[in-house]
Amino acid sequence: MSATTNIAPMVLAALAEHLPELDDLPDDRARGRGCVWCGLHLTAETAIDLGEQQDHLDGVRWFPRGCHPCTADRAHRAMLEHGSFCPLCAAADTAADCDLGRGLYRLQRECRR
Repeated sequence: MSATTNIAPMVLAALAEHLPELDDLPDDRARGRGCVWCGLHLTAETAIDLGEQQDHLDGVRWFPRGCHPCTADRAHRAMLEHGSFCPLCAAADTAADCDLGRGLYRLQRECRR
């Protein structure tokens, strides 16, 4: 998986809820040179593009990126949160029918490889 991997918009939206505030980030993390969560230096091969985001306070658009371990962790957290209220994910026989739950699961698995 690389920065060019196509992540579904609904999965990016779920991950956006786990992003730090733009104003709280050092410049290298806000500009995508470092992981938005841990600050690890990123390259085109090691980064996960987390999509275009808009700052809640001043409307500035920014383009965060994450490292594989942090993205996997946040996708897992988002999957657990989503599964706690999604009726499809809560039922074992319909969990595979939920596009968001399946997308978050796949993302966290791919990032752990």
